[in-house]
Amino acid sequence: MSKRATDIVAYLSWPGLLVAFLIGDRAGSRFHLNQSLVIWLAITLLSIATRWMPLIGWIVQIAGCLFLTACWFIGFINAIQGVEKEVPLVGQFHLL
Repeated sequence: MSKRATDIVAYLSWPGLLVAFLIGDRAGSRFHLNQSLVIWLAITLLSIATRWMPLIGWIVQIAGCLFLTACWFIGFINAIQGVEKEVPLVGQFHLL
């Protein structure tokens, strides 16, 4: 899989991230693989952490999911354009 295809597939979903990591160009797409992984982990952890909090948790979850959706959209557009630009706040974390 080419670098651009790997970058784009990484943002599609958890399975897309796994496919991009296992089959795609890992060396060339390391930046977008990391960005996607951080965004998906943040969404998952936010959903788990706020699930048990009645009112405040719902507000935090809605605001957090809107922010992380915007980050995902920015990362996805950057992957389509072939630009390696960090998404706001969560893009600073490097796991890969």
